[in-house]
Amino acid sequence: MFLASSAKPIDESLQNLVVEIETQNPDLLVVAARQLRYSLQQTNIELTITEPRPFNVLEEFIIRAGIEFEPAPTPQELASLLGLDPVFVQSTIKNLQKLQTLAPKSPITVTEQGRLFYDKGAVPQPPYAVQIYAIADSLGETVNFQAEPLNEVVINLPSLTSILQLNESNNLISTFNLEQVQKNLQASGLGLHVPETGKIVTAFRSIGSTQTIWRKISLFLIFDSTTEKLTIHLRRGKQMLDSRSKWLDLLLSEGKISLDTLCKLPNESLNFEREAAKKYQNAETAARLEKIHQQALGNSQKKEVIQLRDREINQKFLEIINTAKQQIIIYATWLNHLNINPEFIAALEALAKRGVSIIISYGLEWEPENLLEIKEKLQAIKTPEDLPSVQLLGLEEDVYLQEIIIDREIYQCGFYHWRNSHESHIPLGELVYQVKKSQIIQEAYEILSTRCQNYAQKLWQQAVEKCDIQLARECLCIWGTLGKLETSLNQIQKNNWLELLPIYLNVVIHNLKSHNLADDSPILQSSLLLLSQVEAEAAFIEQLRLAYCQLLSAIAQQNPDTALNLLNNEVWAQFLRLHIAAETDSPTEFISQQTSQPKTKRKAAAPSTRNKKTKA
Repeated sequence: MFLASSAKPIDESLQNLVVEIETQNPDLLVVAARQLRYSLQQTNIELTITEPRPFNVLEEFIIRAGIEFEPAPTPQELASLLGLDPVFVQSTIKNLQKLQTLAPKSPITVTEQGRLFYDKGAVPQPPYAVQIYAIADSLGETVNFQAEPLNEVVINLPSLTSILQLNESNNLISTFNLEQVQKNLQASGLGLHVPETGKIVTAFRSIGSTQTIWRKISLFLIFDSTTEKLTIHLRRGKQMLDSRSKWLDLLLSEGKISLDTLCKLPNESLNFEREAAKKYQNAETAARLEKIHQQALGNSQKKEVIQLRDREINQKFLEIINTAKQQIIIYATWLNHLNINPEFIAALEALAKRGVSIIISYGLEWEPENLLEIKEKLQAIKTPEDLPSVQLLGLEEDVYLQEIIIDREIYQCGFYHWRNSHESHIPLGELVYQVKKSQIIQEAYEILSTRCQNYAQKLWQQAVEKCDIQLARECLCIWGTLGKLETSLNQIQKNNWLELLPIYLNVVIHNLKSHNLADDSPILQSSLLLLSQVEAEAAFIEQLRLAYCQLLSAIAQQNPDTALNLLNNEVWAQFLRLHIAAETDSPTEFISQQTSQPKTKRKAAAPSTRNKKTKA
């Protein structure tokens, strides 16, 4: 078992939280934990705010002329056109310039702010000032705004930022421009910058000096026995500070952090903890297999757990994968242990045609010289939607247990190897178990699927950092196979990576057609509502139009009424805006087209010219 928390460098105030972490996450070992303090920089700032009022007829005409006339008129030309005294027109223009609706030059030029107000039928009122507080976090280059100041608290703890040799006195707000302030104000929820209502912050300035405020923070050094990696977790209370924890992990990986200084943990102690955790991991794996073995011995009547030997292993392996209806998850220490021969490849190709999703994961990269050829054969197997049917995951772990789970109904596991002999694979006599007992299968599925999810999450982080759409595509396919479509959608939204939507929708369509996703699943409505965030001029719009048509077609083929219910007023408005449907269509007609022509590619509706702007 893991060492007791009391035997490790852990602050007394964090003992209970350490016990909670290790209890809730059996694969995690808290190696060290300590409380520190970090600084916040508080600055009083003054905002200049404008709000709208309805414009009068002359103001409206002047602004409209600046927007629609080409070339824009001079004040004299506009006065002549309106038949008004030039002094009267010039006076109104000067007032609009003071309100920053018009630029201070001739001919008449409407500012960006002026256009924003014009769209709302208004002009700004004279500006007024509001004082608030900007709170800059010394750990993460972020600024939050709040109406009331923070209270000073005396905290006699070492400073994390001093240990990391960061500049605690850096006044981050002084580096911000107006656009950054506006963006952060919107996130603060103070209601001071609300462009959609015309309430706009037009300027800001600092008042007085910046004040340092101290707060407590908890630092945990954690060893994960499933990956054999150390990570640093920062918490404010029980709240995990993900972005800052990843930042410290990066510093740790680059050798820029001394664990002795940061965690009061000498290398000798760390190595001891690592070995203890590794032994625990191996013991856990062995105990799981021993439990299955004991149930096999006392289970001869029910046949819920049976033993397989020698040539039975490969025979039963092929038998159970051919029974799959929805999902297969496989783990092998080395990829070639799976006996990937032509018969196995043919079986996987047949499964792909039936819509079965497959994950093949392996722990170690030490492989035969034909590894690349094996990978290419597996990755060449495609679904009817031209997605990879086999997801290949290199988990970088030395768990010496071969496992396969079929539809969460059949489980095979054991330690066994294969030997090549004249192009044939011969099992060497190791023992393998085949299980149909739900409790054992569920436990094994949770372990395997968690490993796969962790792999996908790390791969996704790489994809986001590198803006690598191919890596992102792999993640979406893995999550789709694991039934984590909501995770995929949340990550696309969180990272505003709408370019991935066509790929994501193809994964959804595959799950629908293979009956891994119900046609009334809430994820379908969520996928449709995301349309409101897509620009009509997006580079991927054609693929997206086709994907949404195919999605509705896949649903309509199973249940036309369900498909029609998804096209509520909000979704239908987006279908028309993005020309997924023609303006002459109704939702009923659109669904009818999907059911009557299921194999025909429906062209995206041509953009309408009805609402194109004409020059005045």
